[in-house]
Amino acid sequence: MPAGAKLAPPHVRHYYYRMEEARTITLEDGLTMGYRLSQAPSNPSRRLIVLLHGMASNLTRWSEFLEHTALKGSWDIARVDLRGHGESFTRGPIGMKRWCRDLLTLLDKEGYEQAVLVGHSLGAQVAVEFAARHTARAGGMVLIDPIFKKTLHGSALWIRRFAPLIRLAIGVIRLLNLLGVRRRKIPGRDLRRLDEETRAKLLASGRQEEMVRLYTSPWEDIKFFPTANYLQEFIEVTRPLPPLSTIVIPTLVLLSRGVTFTDPEAVRRMLAPLPHVEIAAIDAYHWPLTEKPAEVRRAIEEWCAKSFG
Repeated sequence: MPAGAKLAPPHVRHYYYRMEEARTITLEDGLTMGYRLSQAPSNPSRRLIVLLHGMASNLTRWSEFLEHTALKGSWDIARVDLRGHGESFTRGPIGMKRWCRDLLTLLDKEGYEQAVLVGHSLGAQVAVEFAARHTARAGGMVLIDPIFKKTLHGSALWIRRFAPLIRLAIGVIRLLNLLGVRRRKIPGRDLRRLDEETRAKLLASGRQEEMVRLYTSPWEDIKFFPTANYLQEFIEVTRPLPPLSTIVIPTLVLLSRGVTFTDPEAVRRMLAPLPHVEIAAIDAYHWPLTEKPAEVRRAIEEWCAKSFG
C-alpha cells in the first residue's frame, strides 16, 4: 500500500469481503476442488492473487487477511483448498505435480492469464514449483517462511533422516485405506478461529512457547487430516527446488526471525539466485499470519503497490 494510503471504512471492507463466492472445479481425475473467489469492483486488467495455505491447513488460514486487506479493492483474490485439504478432500495421492496442475486448471477455468502466488510454508513451495513449471502463468510470488530441505535444522532434521521410512509408511497406510481401514469421519478446521484464540489466550500473555508446541504438534494436525496425506506433505515440502535463477518474476520473501524449522540465513542463501527477490524479516516463529497478521498484510500490500502499481 502506498505511503499515506488508508484502508476503506469498515462497512466498505465488509462489502468487499461479502463479494467472495464459494466455487468448485471438477478436476480431470474427477476430484472436486474447492476455492473462494473475491472479485474486485475495479480491476479492468483482471489482476489475480492466489492465496496458498501450508501443511495440514486449508483456505481459512487466509480468512483474516482477506477481510482486512485493501488489495481486494483492485485485485481479484482466490483462496484455494489444495488437493487433499478442506473442501478439496481426498485420501488419494497428492503432491507438487498434482497441486500445480490443479492451479493451472483453476486459472484456465476462471479465464486468468496470470496470477501472483502468495504461499505460506508448503504453499510457498507450491508457488515456486508452479512458477518454474508454468513460467508464463505466474506474474509474481510472495513466499512466507518457505521450508527447504537443505535448510532444516534442530528437531526438523528427522524429516531428512527418516524420509525412506516415511515413504514406506505412506504406502502401507494407503493400502489399508483401500482395504477399508480408515477413519470414517475427519472434521473440518476453522483456522481463523484457532488463530484468534491463540492470540487472545497465549500470545497476549507472552506464552509463545505454548503456541509453538500447539502449532508444531502432529497430534493436533492429524485430527483434521488423513494420515497418509499428512506424511506425504513432509516429503513434498522438502523436495529439491527447481533452478531458481530461471524464475524471473518479482518475488517477496517474508522470513520469521524465530528459529523453528529452518535456519533463516540458510534460507536467504537458497533464495539468492532469484533475480528479482526482496527479503524482509518478521518477529515471529513460523506462523506470521497468526502472530503478526497486520505486519504481513502491510508488507504484501506495499510490495504489490511497488511491483505492480
